[in-house]
Amino acid sequence: MINKLVASADEAIRDIQDGMTLVVGGFGLCGIPENLIAALVRKKVKGLTCVSNNAGVDDWGLGLLLQTKQIRKMVSSYVGENAEFERQFLSGELEVEFAPQGTLAERMRAGGAGIPAFYTPAGYGTKIAEGKETREFGGKHYVMERGIVGDFSLVAAWKADRTGNLVFRKTARNFNPMAATAGKICVAEVEELVETGALDPDQIHTPGVFVHRLIVAPRVKRIEQRTVRKPV
Repeated sequence: MINKLVASADEAIRDIQDGMTLVVGGFGLCGIPENLIAALVRKKVKGLTCVSNNAGVDDWGLGLLLQTKQIRKMVSSYVGENAEFERQFLSGELEVEFAPQGTLAERMRAGGAGIPAFYTPAGYGTKIAEGKETREFGGKHYVMERGIVGDFSLVAAWKADRTGNLVFRKTARNFNPMAATAGKICVAEVEELVETGALDPDQIHTPGVFVHRLIVAPRVKRIEQRTVRKPV
C-alpha cells in the first residue's frame, strides 16, 4: 500500500527551489498550511511566486514570507489585512496580479483539470481585463483567463489517510481543494491521519491521486480579526 507520509514539514518541502510557483490553499487564516510556510521560512528559498486568495497577516501565514522578502510575486484576490504587503506593493518591491475571487478559484480548478483557459464575465471593462483576450457570447462580453499550474501546491486538511485522500472542514474548503489539484506536486499538512479505508468515500474532497506528500502537524488556527462585545 502506498504511504505518502513524510517525517516533517522541512522534508516535505525539501525540493522547493528559488523562483518556483506555489499554489497555496486557505481563506484568510482559515485552512492555511502554516507548518509548511514556516518550513519555507527556515529554508530561505526566495524569488517565489505565490498564488493564494490572500497574503495572510503581517506576522502569520504568507505574511511571514513577505517579512523575509522571499516572495517576488503574489497572485491574489484579497490582501487588505497585511500592512507589509501594502508597503512592498506601493514601493514596487512586490509584483502583484489581482484576480476576482471566483476567477482565482476557477483558474486553480482549471489548471488542475488540464483546462488551459476559460471565459468569464467577471472583470470585463475593468483593469482586470487589460491586455487579455475578450469575446462576445450571446450578446455578453467575457474575458479569457488562463488556468494556473504551479510547481507545488501547499494545502491544509482536517483528515487524511495514508494514500493521500483528504477531507477539509468548513471554510477550509473554499480554496484548498482547487489548490491541491493545481500543483505538479501537492504537499498536504493534516490534523489527523487515519488508516486507509477509514474515510467515507462520499466525504473525500480531494482524491489521493492528486496528493504526493503528507505531514501530520499541530496547527495554531489563529483568528484573523477577533471582535468581542464590550462588557455590559
